[in-house]
Amino acid sequence: MAFPDIVPDLKKRLPNLRGRLLANQPLGEFTWFRVGGPAQALFMPEDENDLAYALANLPHEVPITVIGAGSNLIVRDGGVEGVVIRLGRGFNAIATDANNRVTAGTAMLDVMVARAAQKAGIAGLAFFSGIPGTIGGALRMNGGAYGGETKDILIEARGIDRAGNIRTFANADMGFSYRHCSVPEDVIFTSAVFQGRAGDPEAIAAEMTAIKDKREASQPRNRTGGSTFKNPAGNNAWKVIDAAGCRGLKIGDAQVSELHCNFLINLGHATASDIETLGETVRERVKANSGVELEWEIKRIGVR
Repeated sequence: MAFPDIVPDLKKRLPNLRGRLLANQPLGEFTWFRVGGPAQALFMPEDENDLAYALANLPHEVPITVIGAGSNLIVRDGGVEGVVIRLGRGFNAIATDANNRVTAGTAMLDVMVARAAQKAGIAGLAFFSGIPGTIGGALRMNGGAYGGETKDILIEARGIDRAGNIRTFANADMGFSYRHCSVPEDVIFTSAVFQGRAGDPEAIAAEMTAIKDKREASQPRNRTGGSTFKNPAGNNAWKVIDAAGCRGLKIGDAQVSELHCNFLINLGHATASDIETLGETVRERVKANSGVELEWEIKRIGVR
């Protein structure tokens, strides 16, 4: 499907825009599942000032959706109305300092931040190497793995609200909880400062290798979206999914992974509808079997 082309009108309204603005841009290529329809308009801002200018001047009736690495995302087959914003090269700077702090742009992959910290002898960020996403996603979801969470190391985050105002959020302002932060959804994070501790680069590298080995041994390598559901209180999502007999379950070309059943995989020709329907089927079967209501961890955007 194709949306009405709003790009010419937007360019007239935003004459000083410097980033790329594309009409009906397919989004599947930006997601790990490799499924989904187009963005009505895809905007890739040049830098923070360009993003602030766009947000301040975009008509308020135009919906805005932000995507990152697409590692924990389903774009529905009908595509996404309005403007989809994807941060790129202007948001991937990274720096370390003598106080064991790491400053990173939110388009930077978590694993790259972990590697930069390791090279600088900064411990405490190795868990980022086990999260397949960007720093922006880690902030928004309080990303965590292998004993660490974003809330444990964040000093402050910087972002831009829908009015184009640049704002700074201390750790206490983030409202972190399990796989959640309470900063308003209209804020787009642009950078973050993390506090580590002095460590031995070789020891940190060994920790990251152990995380990589564990991840590769326990998680599928297919087209996937990472952990599908949040762990229910006092339990593991994969355990209740397995107990409901869903391991290996298929709908179309989407399958519950045989290796780790909290992962859905695209066997090659799945649609977004296949994947989301499979997830909802798993939720129904788990509730019928154990009474547990699984909550989606994967973000789902767009129209069916």
